[in-house]
Amino acid sequence: MSADRETNHDMTNSDITTLLTEATDEVEIGIAPYQAVIRGGRRRKARRWAVATATALVIAGSSATLAVAGLPGGGGTVGPAATQTPTTAPADLYTPQRTTLASGIEDGKEWSVVIDVWAAPRTEAEAAGQLEAMGEAGDVPTGVTKASELVGKSSYLTFLSDGSDKREDRRGVYEDAFEKTDDPMNGTDVESAAIPFRTTAEHVERLVIGMVGKDAEQVTCTWKDGTATKVDRPAKNTEVSTDRPAIRTAGGSPVDWFVCLAPKGTEYKSADVTATRE
Repeated sequence: MSADRETNHDMTNSDITTLLTEATDEVEIGIAPYQAVIRGGRRRKARRWAVATATALVIAGSSATLAVAGLPGGGGTVGPAATQTPTTAPADLYTPQRTTLASGIEDGKEWSVVIDVWAAPRTEAEAAGQLEAMGEAGDVPTGVTKASELVGKSSYLTFLSDGSDKREDRRGVYEDAFEKTDDPMNGTDVESAAIPFRTTAEHVERLVIGMVGKDAEQVTCTWKDGTATKVDRPAKNTEVSTDRPAIRTAGGSPVDWFVCLAPKGTEYKSADVTATRE
């Protein structure tokens, strides 16, 4: 984030376009479609900005599908930024709340799954400053064509990183935004995306990232070889290391998150909430 963000938002359209182009150039783009699934309950909202691995989104119990594609920073022409500095904007509008959801080592290589959540701007001026910050961070929501489209929305991006914070070492999983009008996730509601673990050229979907409501106590990821991984919510006031699967809260997120990694030799079959709070 530039040092003068708090005092200077006088960027031209070409300035922002340059930032977004640089961010896009540093992101690996997936080449094959992979599956994201929503199971149980009502959909929070039938809206998706992008599934970053060129995914088809399937709504369980419905024949409708929403085809979406892209990566953060891709697509759309950004409108000119506002020329007035917001005087009451909270500082965290321009820096995402970042939470590590899972981490580990496989074949001597570190990996981690991280989520960035951006606070919802209240005005177009605030949104313009946030869009600039998103461009620098590589988190611009796909399909956003002007800053006003961010107003009232808390944008988020989940990504897989190969052991570093560099943008070129991370791979987007899916992105969306939280809004006040979203239907809440309750009970056995679950939304998940399954992607290849190491590269987008693989066709074995081993990595599962998903969201659940606050009353979900356990998620079971079932693999095609018949085995399963159970992910439990930690006891209250208990911290669980990110190298152990757990249902976790994420800063700025109204839903909770889980990550499952299938053993080598098998892949994703399903992910379901298998226990809820009494």
